[in-house]
Amino acid sequence: MKEVRFFYVPDAADNNELPEEEAAHAIRVLRLSEGDEVMLMDGAYSFYKAVITSTTKKQCFYSIAETLPQEPLWNAHLHLAMAPTKNIDRVEWFAEKATEIGFDELSFLNCRFSERRTVNVGRIDRIVVSAMKQSHKPSKPKVNDMTDFHDFVHSVESKAKFICHCCDTADNPSLKELKLLKDVLVKDEDSVVLIGPEGDFSMEEILDAQEAGFIPVSLGRSRLRTETAALVAVHLMNLANQ
Repeated sequence: MKEVRFFYVPDAADNNELPEEEAAHAIRVLRLSEGDEVMLMDGAYSFYKAVITSTTKKQCFYSIAETLPQEPLWNAHLHLAMAPTKNIDRVEWFAEKATEIGFDELSFLNCRFSERRTVNVGRIDRIVVSAMKQSHKPSKPKVNDMTDFHDFVHSVESKAKFICHCCDTADNPSLKELKLLKDVLVKDEDSVVLIGPEGDFSMEEILDAQEAGFIPVSLGRSRLRTETAALVAVHLMNLANQ
């Protein structure tokens, strides 16, 4: 039995042609032709059974045979905001794996101790799309541009807001006691979790987040790299909403 291939087409229901990048993959790599069946996904909770109707060297046209609405796999909005690592490969790895696990939004923070001040959001978004297709997720996570830490914590909207940090609260009476993230997440509650750079958030940033309503949390006793901590946070949010 021939494997059915998945393609990301945001406006699939209102169109009959694969986007340029998807068309190139369908024609040049997969060698699809008239009559082949494909599955389209719009990244907004709908799959579409479709049939290739014609191809050219650069274009691939289709006809939708059936619309398949998809149920959300969780009911809350799960948002992860992280300071990108100096080695961008580690951020790309995180984006792929987090999409496979399942979350809704990814933001990048420009922090005091950030090792990287720019991110190619377009490339990260393409990695997210590829992981979404591979894992057959019904929705595509939104990828945001880099944002200044202060601006982010005072503008993000979410019912539950958490900041992960490693500062010793015993030596800093102005810091609130750390709770384990796994113990404070609530099912079906929109959540955003902040993950800092390798040098952690600065004291000023932690206090700024506290003033903005963020709850300080810990991911446990293990010392984690930024991308590992971010993936743990996504997994905990996802598991809390199963």
